[in-house]
Amino acid sequence: MPDRQRLITLHTTPEDHRIAQLAAAAIGLSLIDAAIPMPLPGVKPGLANIVTLIVLARYGWVAAAWVSGLRVFAGSLLLGYFLSPGFFMSLSGALCSLLTLALAVRLPHRCFGPVSWSILAAFAHISGQLLLARLWLVPHDGLFVLLPFFTLAALVFGIINGLIAVRLLEELPAKQPEVDHA
Repeated sequence: MPDRQRLITLHTTPEDHRIAQLAAAAIGLSLIDAAIPMPLPGVKPGLANIVTLIVLARYGWVAAAWVSGLRVFAGSLLLGYFLSPGFFMSLSGALCSLLTLALAVRLPHRCFGPVSWSILAAFAHISGQLLLARLWLVPHDGLFVLLPFFTLAALVFGIINGLIAVRLLEELPAKQPEVDHA
């Protein structure tokens, strides 16, 4: 009896392509982030969060969650730390950030936007990571001695990334309506 091969065809949408392109940009920025030497372990600029903020502002929370999730998983595979403690630290930070952003986008837009979202997400990210580190990796309250440094880094990088996202949102063309090419 001859071997029968089954051909599986995936049908993608323009939205799938957009998510893939934006996730690729976020993954590339994560790789750059990993190459930047920082004085304190665990402190990174979070450049990929710029993409997440732009996606959140333009396409909504679900698209931002896809981009962020794909970034965490693919970035960890490319950097060689998938399923390591570093992966779970990144995942916990991303999940806390996404949950915070889900609430933040509901705040009045005249007072809250990409800069405030970025700051809130940065604080949520570091909070999630510190909580996981305390519960799993460093079961000692001495870990919280680093809290002022992490908090300052979250504030500084949150502001910078938010300002970059605002600038890019001003320069990028407006969201185009979906056109079905099928």
